[in-house]
Formats: sequence, structure tokens, C-alpha cells
Amino acid sequence: MNSVALAPTADISQGTDSPLPGSVASIARQGLAPLANRIDQDGHYPLEIMGELGRAGAFSSHLDREGGRFDLALNDMASISEHCGSTGFMTWCHDVCGLYMERSGNSALEARLEDHASGQSFGGTGLSNPMKALTNIEKMALRATPVEGGHIVSGTLPWVSHISHGHYCGVIAVVCKPDGSRSHELMFMLDINETVKLSKCPEFSGMEGTSTWAIHLEDYFVSDAQIIANPALPFIKKIRGAFILLQTGWAQGVIKASIDACNEVEPSLGHVNQYLHNRPDELAAELEELQARIGKLAASPYETDKEHMLDVLDVRAQCSELSLKAAQSALLHQGARGYLMKSKPQRLIRESHFVAIVTPAIKHLRWEMAKLMGEA
Repeated sequence: MNSVALAPTADISQGTDSPLPGSVASIARQGLAPLANRIDQDGHYPLEIMGELGRAGAFSSHLDREGGRFDLALNDMASISEHCGSTGFMTWCHDVCGLYMERSGNSALEARLEDHASGQSFGGTGLSNPMKALTNIEKMALRATPVEGGHIVSGTLPWVSHISHGHYCGVIAVVCKPDGSRSHELMFMLDINETVKLSKCPEFSGMEGTSTWAIHLEDYFVSDAQIIANPALPFIKKIRGAFILLQTGWAQGVIKASIDACNEVEPSLGHVNQYLHNRPDELAAELEELQARIGKLAASPYETDKEHMLDVLDVRAQCSELSLKAAQSALLHQGARGYLMKSKPQRLIRESHFVAIVTPAIKHLRWEMAKLMGEA
């Protein structure tokens, strides 16, 4: 997903005399929006903007220490995604990584949370493969062997976003017994140091600026200071709903941007666009209804009962469906101008596709819902 060479982490640290940060919405509108095409098409990894957003509080509202305000976190993520879906997706990656740190109960990881939440250090999530492996869609990519003082991990983990050398991400490995059989799963913070090899992913149609790589580990040592959960499955059960629910902030921004793109051409094309299906007012009503459902779930993000999880899975699936519908409508409303390669609707089309296929994809969500309802 990167058309640029892997570069060292940018120095975005701020001195004590730095000016107060602007609001998340203003940073997204004034600083991020002009970079959207460069991020989407040229693979620019916008750490400078991520740092500003962190200083403005974009990555901390959902944390328990800030009151666990998932509603505020979702609003911030939507504001960011409205101007750049790639950066909105990385905001989700960063947010869930912070959630792993805080909920780990590991004081060594908790001590790193301040720098992470304020955008002074960066980390993502490598749970795409594990989330699918835990539902038997694919096999677990990483294998861990217990050793004195920790674990040794090897394997290749594809498609991990918002990472670079000097960054980190939460990952899961299956722990093997001496005879090679499976024991349990280990979740840990993978610090991407000089022993970790990163390789480029194939070029995709969009989301090129998300700094997405394949991670290759060979006898990587995991210390106790890196452990998020051991065993991992009870932890995953507790945070799974929050993990999925947070993605809806990213989707809301893409949907809102698509509706705005429809409205942009109303003065000149409204007389003929009135004959299209999925008009902006109809899409806005659907989004408002979806946001109301999300708002209720955001009040108790760590619930684990069946009905709550079904609702979370359903709103996430509806976010994908509405993202696809709204982005296509944006293209149809704008007509030929929306078919230009660097037009806003073209970017929104690609962003909406990613909303629909990223883990958990629509088919994965529907499968999980069928299992919970006893139909699979």
C-alpha cells in the first residue's frame, strides 16, 4: 500500500512553548483536507497531521482515564474521515492500540499510553489475521514458543497499517507446546525494532497513505513488558465490541463526505439529479438513524452479551452498506466531473470499498451474526 520508500519516523515532538492545538475539526479541515489526494494517490504517510490531531485530543476521548467517551471519539474520527478516509482509518488503528495499552493491566504498557494518546508516538493494530483465524476463516500467522523470561515469536503477518520502524502494534500469536500442538493465544505489543523486517504490500486502488506493510518475524523476543493478554481470548472477548464499534466513526465520515459531494452540485445539476435514486436528503436520513443506533451502543462499548454484539455487528454492516451506497451516489450526482481520477467521488468510492472489505468485512460480519443467531 505504499508507493514511497519506508522512511524513519518523523520527529513531531513539541516543546513546552508550543502553541495550543486547534480543534480536531479545524485541523482536519485546514491541514488534512489539502493533503487528501497526496495521501490517497501518492502514498504520503501524514504523521505530521497525526501528531497535530493527537495534541488536539483526537486519540484519547475513548480511554477510561478520559471518561471512556466513545461518542466523542467517534465524532472526532468522523470529522477526520470526512476529509480523508485513509487518515480516519489510521485514527481507528491508533485508537484501538491505545485501548489495548490501557486495558492490558500491564504497568509497562500503561506507562507508554500518554505519549501514544497525545500523538508523540505511533502504533496500530495487527489483528486482521487473528480476528479471522479465531473464527476459522484463515490460520493464525504467528507462532510463539515459551522461553525463560518471555516468548520467541516467528511468522509473517500481512496487511498491518499505521506502522513503520520505531512504531508498534498489537498482535496475537498462537502459543505452541513442546510437541508442536496448540496451547493458547498470546497478545502482545510488537515493537518494530531493527530485528523486524517490513516488506511492501502490492499496490491497491486506494488507501495508499496508510503505511501498510507485511511484518516478518524470525525468533523475535517478547518480554513481559510487552504482554497485553496471556491468554488472549478472554481479553479479545471483552474488547471485541469496542474494537468493531470504533470503526463506525471512520465510516460515518466517509458517508458524510459522500452526502456533501452530492449537495455540492445541487445548484447546477439539481434539476436533473432529482431523478436519481439515493438523493442526499434520503442518505442523510439514513445516516441520522444509523448514528442514533451507534450513539446508544457507544454508551456501553464493553458489553459482551449476545444482543449487544448482534447490534454492534449489524450497525457495522450497515455502515459498510451505506458507505457503498452513498459513495456511488456521489459519483452519479456529480456525473462526468466525478469520474475524473482526482475528483472527490473517485476517492470516496475507493474509501467506501475499504470500509466494506477491511476486517471485519461485510461477509465476516454476516457470518458472525449468523453464528450468534444459531444459523451457521
